Amino acid sequence: MLTAIAVTSADLVLPPPDAHTPTAHVLTPPDRQPLDAAVHETRLLVEQHGCLVVLYPSSAPAAFVRRLHTVRSVLESDRIALLGVDLPPLGTAVLARQICQLSVCDFSPGVLGAAVRLLAHYVYAGALLNSVARLDRVPVPLTAHARSWMPGSQFAVLAGPAPQLVRVGGEEVPAGPEFGTQLTFAAGSLAPGWVTGTLAPRWRVRDVREAPLPAESTRWWGTGRLVEFAAAIWDVSVLYRLVGSVRREECHWCGLELIGDRCAFCSAPVPTEERGALPAGTARTIPAIGGAR
Repeated sequence: MLTAIAVTSADLVLPPPDAHTPTAHVLTPPDRQPLDAAVHETRLLVEQHGCLVVLYPSSAPAAFVRRLHTVRSVLESDRIALLGVDLPPLGTAVLARQICQLSVCDFSPGVLGAAVRLLAHYVYAGALLNSVARLDRVPVPLTAHARSWMPGSQFAVLAGPAPQLVRVGGEEVPAGPEFGTQLTFAAGSLAPGWVTGTLAPRWRVRDVREAPLPAESTRWWGTGRLVEFAAAIWDVSVLYRLVGSVRREECHWCGLELIGDRCAFCSAPVPTEERGALPAGTARTIPAIGGAR
């Protein structure tokens, strides 16, 4: 029985990479569904699948996040993991697709839930922007703010795994992944030429896929004149080996298996003396992908 994966918006559901990967379930927002219906919807998912992993962006409306926690409290279930993701909207969608890929593997629900935090470190999520004047989720130097007012200025901004900002026009691009990735991009009102013609070759991505721009992206980045992008591991066998390379523990509170320093389902921390040598959210190495960087 597969662990159910759910997200809080249809924008966070990308086409599956193959016929074996299920799509995430989209939860209904609280302004379109009463509480009793939300409880019923979630109860059915848990009964059908045993466990439920919910990914939601950290920028999600507070009312939606409260609803998620209320539903879990009403059900009194320790088989529902509510996991906030700090990545931009398209990066969150790419991460959700990776978790859906892994849901058909033999990982236990606890490991699958903990993999959300792990894999977020390996998603290179950013955007090409015409202005950073209203960008408040990534540190922006004062000089970049000033240049935002110059006609024709463009900036490449990376939000994760580490913040970067580069003015477009020279040879410099944000530091990219040192492992094989697929690049997904979503264009707003800017042309995607720099992302597909300059960034993708410099990052040596395997291929490039286009997706619709999530509705939340404009608010997240502070402008609608953007091209959002996210580079991430596409090969499920590499994802499997990456997650499998991290030491596993048993949660002392709910008994589920986990990786890292905290249970994804009950949030109980792993006692210090039981933690492995690896820091939380890291793996020993990125398994090599044949023919890729």
